[in-house]
Amino acid sequence: MRYLCLIYGTEEQTSHLSPQEMNMYIDEHIDYDAQLHARGKLVVSEALQPAGAATTLRMRRNKLSVTDGPFAETSEQLGGFYLVEAESDEEALELAAGIPSARFSSVEVRRVKGGGARTP
Repeated sequence: MRYLCLIYGTEEQTSHLSPQEMNMYIDEHIDYDAQLHARGKLVVSEALQPAGAATTLRMRRNKLSVTDGPFAETSEQLGGFYLVEAESDEEALELAAGIPSARFSSVEVRRVKGGGARTP
C-alpha cells in the first residue's frame, strides 16, 4: 500500500539552526531517502518552495479564480512530502517517524486510495 507523508511546519521551527546545522539537517533527509530507497519503500520525496510562492486556483460555475499564496492562512504550512510503500498502517507510521522533519514539524500520514497513477 502507498502512504503519503505530508510534512507541515513553520519557518520558525528550523530558524534556530545555523547554516552548517541546516546543511546537516538537509543531508539527514538525503540519507533517509537513500535508506528508504534501498529498502524498496520510497516512491518519491520532495521539498516544496515556501507557501508564499504558491498559487491557488478555484473553478466555480465554469469561472476560474486564481489567487497568489496558499489556500489557507495557517501557522503551519505544507513544506514537503514522502510517498512510501508500506505493508501496514503501523509500518507507514514507523517510516514517517524516521523522517528527520518529524523532530521539528508535524507529519500527517494518509493511505493513498487506489492503485496509483493510471496510464492510458
